[in-house]
Amino acid sequence: MEFWDAYDRSGCRTGETLVRGQLIPEGRYHLVAEVTVQHTDGSILVMQRDPSKKIFPGLWHATAGGSALTGEDAQTAAQRELFEETGLWCNTLMPLYHRREDTNRTFYAGFLTIYAGDKKAISLQAGETAAFRWLSPAEFLAFVKSEAYIPHHQLRLEGWLKSL
Repeated sequence: MEFWDAYDRSGCRTGETLVRGQLIPEGRYHLVAEVTVQHTDGSILVMQRDPSKKIFPGLWHATAGGSALTGEDAQTAAQRELFEETGLWCNTLMPLYHRREDTNRTFYAGFLTIYAGDKKAISLQAGETAAFRWLSPAEFLAFVKSEAYIPHHQLRLEGWLKSL
């Protein structure tokens, strides 16, 4: 069973606990942290969601991410999720976005990390990620508009995409 901190509409923790799989009460939100990885050569890591996932099976996205567990802040959750899904550890996270989505009662905290290591060193997490590839900025800009990419994710990356 996975437990999350509840947040109010302003993004403040309420002291309440949410349980994954249970309905999030009206006026409450949970936190999802996401990390986009860019290599020092400029390429961007994209990963394919495992085909067994309930939401967006087999589609691609440019983040490792997931729900923050009880007691985690966005940065701690982002580091943990990145390590779990890719085997990469990052010390430096640069904020990309912070966005509230009322439809799914979620705050999304997005970060960018710059990776200087071996691009083949990605270790995929069984049940989460099925494949990965590195795309040049031009390839990535085209890819986020394709049917293979999670449709609403590009909206969260919108500001950063303009800088590529």
